[in-house]
Amino acid sequence: MKTVFLDRNTIGFDVNTAIFRDFGELEEHDSCLKEESRKYIEDADIVIFNKTVMDKETLDSAEHVKLLCVTATGYDNIDLEYAKSRGIAVCNVRGYSTPAVVQHTFALALYVLERISYYDDYVKSGSYCRSTGFSNFDEKYHELRGKTWGIIGLGNIGKGVAKVAEAFGCRVIYFSASGNDCSDVYKRVDFDTLLKESDICSIHCPLTDKTRGLMDLEAFKKMKKDAIIINVARGPIVDEQALYTALKEEMIAGAGLDVLSKEPMSPDNPLAEYKDSRRLIITPHMAWASIESRNRCMEEVYENIRSFVNGEKRNRVDV
Repeated sequence: MKTVFLDRNTIGFDVNTAIFRDFGELEEHDSCLKEESRKYIEDADIVIFNKTVMDKETLDSAEHVKLLCVTATGYDNIDLEYAKSRGIAVCNVRGYSTPAVVQHTFALALYVLERISYYDDYVKSGSYCRSTGFSNFDEKYHELRGKTWGIIGLGNIGKGVAKVAEAFGCRVIYFSASGNDCSDVYKRVDFDTLLKESDICSIHCPLTDKTRGLMDLEAFKKMKKDAIIINVARGPIVDEQALYTALKEEMIAGAGLDVLSKEPMSPDNPLAEYKDSRRLIITPHMAWASIESRNRCMEEVYENIRSFVNGEKRNRVDV
């Protein structure tokens, strides 16, 4: 069989993809436009991809394709109905990035909470060398202990964050936009209650019609003035113009983002104009991307293909 790996650059070149040669010929392309994708997969049996759109236009001339392997949990870039009509199996990967995303959630939160940017600049600027005191109290910060950590979306990542928040001494509450999340450990509340009570609010839910624009200006107005919002889920869940306004007008204390509505970041994103790193940190959608996580992702894809070859169903996405 022939395996074609499209947009290879989305997984990084420091991870091993040679493992896929176990299934036959392997052809890799760093990145590709849609028209190039059509050409590259014409004689493929298995297609591995991340962001490439897999619809009728891309697949109609790929007569040999039997399996689509997306190197992510989300699969909204795949036309599942068309794949089903062609008898093409679709597999995703799940749970591979949970430890990394949980870790990054706290990296963002603590960076903003403890004003790390200010104190790093204070030392590197030479101000600390000129100081007459051994410490500095210019930027006040608070402990997590005793604070309320609100979670939007109590899936695997949300539960992982809840456990760590508890270890810091936080009270944990959560809101389920879908209504499907449940827990015997943590208190489920409505959205308004979560906004009003949370000192830290982190987002870990999927992007759906119910969550798109969930964090709008009205939502920010209901939050505490010293609250911090963290988004490591999907960019469009947060209205970026509303967040810009909330930061400028000091409706909230700060924000940490790993995802944006458009990626790479658009130059006209209103948050590009907000330069105060004490109150806003943005990372380039890399919360998931520890080296361990990316290797696990490839291992999961490998197991998906191996199972398919052996006639087994694993991580199968069905319509």
